[in-house]
Formats: sequence, structure tokens, C-alpha cells
Amino acid sequence: MATSSPQPEPAPSRRRGPALEAAILDAGWDELLEVGYARLTMGSVASRAHTSEPVLYRRWANKDELVLAVFDRYRATHPVPVPDTGALRDDLIQYLTALSDAFASFFAIAVATAFSGLLAATGLSLAQFRAQVMGEEARPEARAVYRQAAARGEIDPEDVPAAVLALPFDLVRHDLLMDVKPLAPERIRSIVDEIALPLLRAARGGASVSGRQERLRAGAAHTAVEARAVQM
Repeated sequence: MATSSPQPEPAPSRRRGPALEAAILDAGWDELLEVGYARLTMGSVASRAHTSEPVLYRRWANKDELVLAVFDRYRATHPVPVPDTGALRDDLIQYLTALSDAFASFFAIAVATAFSGLLAATGLSLAQFRAQVMGEEARPEARAVYRQAAARGEIDPEDVPAAVLALPFDLVRHDLLMDVKPLAPERIRSIVDEIALPLLRAARGGASVSGRQERLRAGAAHTAVEARAVQM
């Protein structure tokens, strides 16, 4: 009885463009987790990604550029959904909690990488590293959590200083940098209830007062114009 010979496995398709770059960056993240920044090399990442060093060097000049790109990809591929509970307070508490839980390990790897030589090699300050690697929002008023609140009439982000809008997220990033573990629920509530919301209310009140003052000034100017017209 004739036996069928085993069929050869199909050769893996050759990766190109975005698929190849994604595989390299994923391999870079795995290398960071396994061996750390100091022992990571272009060769070790190429080997893990089943490609060659020249392929890496055509995209990144050195391992520092590669590692920064690794962090960018991780953030881009691990988005945290923005809740919509119907109230800004609850949205902030749930969102900050989710961000804290999702990115605690990422921040731990990022901090270890920064102080294992990346800051010295790149010349980045800690503040620059935080902005580049940890994804600070360029325009805090554009955050979905604030746009939702604006649609409900809770706040007008355009009337709130950008520093106030950014503050709860800055505080979460700060705690993750310092403690490299998720924030406790009471800390999240403290950030929202004792810091963020009072400042948002104060900013909203200031905007209302400013608007009333503008209307009063406009009314006074209009009255003065009418008075001059009568005198004429």
C-alpha cells in the first residue's frame, strides 16, 4: 500500500513595508521586556524579528531611534477606550483608572529604559522623554472626555486653561513615573474630586463672570452712544 509522502510546509511570505516594520517593533518591545535597554542591540532585535540588521538600519539610525519607535508603536496599538457615563466626574474616574491600569507596566519599562542609558544617549531631558514617550496631548481641550462633557453642556474646554485640562492626566503620569504601579482608587478619586473638578468649576465660573462683565461693558457703551445721539 502506497503511503503519501509528507507535504512540505509552505515558505513564509516575505514581509514588506508596514507589516515588516510592525514585526520589528514588536520584537523590539519583547527584547526590552526580556533583556532590557542596556543589552538590547540592533542584532538581537533583527534576530527576534527574523530579519537582518541592514533592514533595521534602513529605518532607524541606531538602537535609540528604534527604541523610541517601539514606545510609539506600543501606545498606538494599546488604545484605552474613553467611557461615556453621562457625567464628567465618572468619565474621568473611569478613564484615569483604565489608563493607570493599562500603562503601569509600560511606564515601568519606559522608566527603566530612560535610566539605563537612553536619556544619556539621546540627550533628552526627563521632561522631553515624558512628552515624547508617554504621549502628552498637544491640545488637552481636544481630549474626547472633555469633548463629551462639552456636548452635555458641563464645560466649555475653550474657556478652561490648557494646564487645568491637562492636570489630571499629568498627575497620573507623575504617579506612574514615581511608583511604577497602578494608582490606588482613592488616589484617582482625590485627583478628580479634590483637584480637577474644583479647578474646572473655578475656570467655568471665571468664564461666566468674564462674560457678564463683557456684556455689562457692551451695554454701558451702547447706552453712552445712545445718550450722545440724543444730545445731538
